[in-house]
Amino acid sequence: MDIGPPRPAAPEAITQARGPGRRRLRLAALAVVALAALGFSARWLHWQFTHVVLDDARVASDMVMLASRVPGWVQRLPPSAGDSLRRGELLVQMDARDAALAVEELEARLTGIAARRAELQARMTLIDRQSESQGAAARAKLDSARASLPAEEAQRRFAEAELARAERLDATGAGTRQRWEQLRAGLDSARQRVISAGAEIRNAEALLAAAHAAREEMQVIARQLEALAPLERELTATRDRALLEREDRTIRMPFDGVVDRIFVDPGEYVLAGQRIILVHDPAQVRIEANVRETEVRYFRPGTPVRVTVDAWPGRVFEGEVDRVVEAATSEFALLPSPNPSGNFTRITQRMPIRVRLNPAPPPGLLRPGMMARVEAVAREGEARE
Repeated sequence: MDIGPPRPAAPEAITQARGPGRRRLRLAALAVVALAALGFSARWLHWQFTHVVLDDARVASDMVMLASRVPGWVQRLPPSAGDSLRRGELLVQMDARDAALAVEELEARLTGIAARRAELQARMTLIDRQSESQGAAARAKLDSARASLPAEEAQRRFAEAELARAERLDATGAGTRQRWEQLRAGLDSARQRVISAGAEIRNAEALLAAAHAAREEMQVIARQLEALAPLERELTATRDRALLEREDRTIRMPFDGVVDRIFVDPGEYVLAGQRIILVHDPAQVRIEANVRETEVRYFRPGTPVRVTVDAWPGRVFEGEVDRVVEAATSEFALLPSPNPSGNFTRITQRMPIRVRLNPAPPPGLLRPGMMARVEAVAREGEARE
């Protein structure tokens, strides 16, 4: 019996044969996707329950506002906003002509005081030497006069005795008139020598008194020298103040940093305390965040954290909590919020914290004001300690 060539299977039959295999593949794929989604969901839920995330975080640094201690005109202002400067480089040069003239005037007055002191000291030395020599000469003369006075008085007494003897002899007729006159002249001469010796003593005493008076003049000069010391200290303090004012008219970079903003232009007149320039140190950046008071127990000093910055997606910075401020941010509000009406709404407060990055990022990578996120592991055991 001739059966003939086989007939091809109908398309419906082939589709019915392949249908169960495709359904199994689709179900397997859906199962894999569901398991993956379940795994990611479980991981996300576990992460949510075991980590604390702070979205209210920013990169911060100590922004230093430089101002002038003295008023004056701005002469030079070399840097521009964004410039990186080394410590000691010139930021602002103000007009210092008045301060320089004041310093010169005070220096001249101090020089005059030094010259006056040198003059008084030289005069004191001269008086000391002169009075010492005059006193020595007066004492020697006084000693000589005092030593000669007894001898002269003895000569006078001897002359008086000889004259008396001559008068007695002359009364008896044994003496001569010539002899009497000679003895009379010798007595007058002896008396004059006694008077002269007394005058020499008084003259030597006067010279010694003058030497003593000269020594007292040295005390007057010493008082004048002492009076110069307070005046010199006063002028020195005024000179130092003028030097300080002159130095304050030159503002230099206090550290290696970056110029953030300049508030004046060359030629402007600034007042004392007026802000001039804003700088910061890019190597001393930190992260500041505000944590809810219900989660502050997870952020204690030394707690390790992970920081991500919006400017650098995918990059993670390691750090640790440096400190926790002991007051909520509401305590620093300019306008307090009293509750006189009695209506009360309980609002979770925020506690500021500071995070130190370890290791520190390269200078300039993170800039103040950048938004950041802080992540920490919620460890209940550490929170109860």
